[in-house]
Amino acid sequence: MTVLEMEDTKNIRQETDPARIGVVILAAGLGKRMKSDKAKVLHEILGVPMVMYVVQAARALAGNNVICVVGNQADAVKKTVSRQAQVLFALQKRQLGTGHAVLSAMPHLPANVEEVVILSGDVPLLSVETLKSLVEDHVDFQRDLTLLGARLDNPTGYGRILYDAHRRVTAVVEEADASEAQRRINVVNAGTYCARRAFLFEALQRIRPENAQGEFYLTDIIGIGYRTKRKLGVVIGENPAEMMGVNTPEDRDRVEAIMRRGRWKSVDFMGKKHV
Repeated sequence: MTVLEMEDTKNIRQETDPARIGVVILAAGLGKRMKSDKAKVLHEILGVPMVMYVVQAARALAGNNVICVVGNQADAVKKTVSRQAQVLFALQKRQLGTGHAVLSAMPHLPANVEEVVILSGDVPLLSVETLKSLVEDHVDFQRDLTLLGARLDNPTGYGRILYDAHRRVTAVVEEADASEAQRRINVVNAGTYCARRAFLFEALQRIRPENAQGEFYLTDIIGIGYRTKRKLGVVIGENPAEMMGVNTPEDRDRVEAIMRRGRWKSVDFMGKKHV
């Protein structure tokens, strides 16, 4: 992992206690572009619902401190996940955006959790090693929020990470809202975060749906953190393919091809091993 900020290199990396870590998995979305009546996160990759790859990585990181946010086809998603893993569930009754989804999960976090990792249920290639590096870097440098980023040759379609003149993270701008200069930035937001629980709860309550979609965007917590002088940072993943999300059938085919080519570590579900 590469840290994209100048930090105090005197910090000594220590193993983070898993009991202090909680994971929120966003699995409530509609997934209209999948062109199917099935909930997006239940679409299979190598015979396994894609959300289960995310659940397995989350449990390897945080044990039972995993909350899966469900909404669209909530019962079907809960049934599928519960058959294979022990997790907690939070219901997002209305689809009001990613920020609202995380806020729905906050009351379900165990009391001992201090750091919260936020994952998307449609990013099945993300490895436990990458998540551990993200958390360790976040804790070592005592940040309030750390983003997982990727450096891409072709960043089209991704939100760009913005910095001020002092290399402090200021915001994430989506491509549709980006200027020509911002679109030339090749460091993008992977949609995975590690946040101090107290900061996350405070920032989520300050988000306002002041956008064309009328949604509560999780990325707004970055600007809130910057304006309130919180400590923010970015860690760049070493393998950009891990951050690939599945939004269309074509995306699913690409992810499955990566798994088949052996560029992703094998995973075992109910006796099935995929290489």
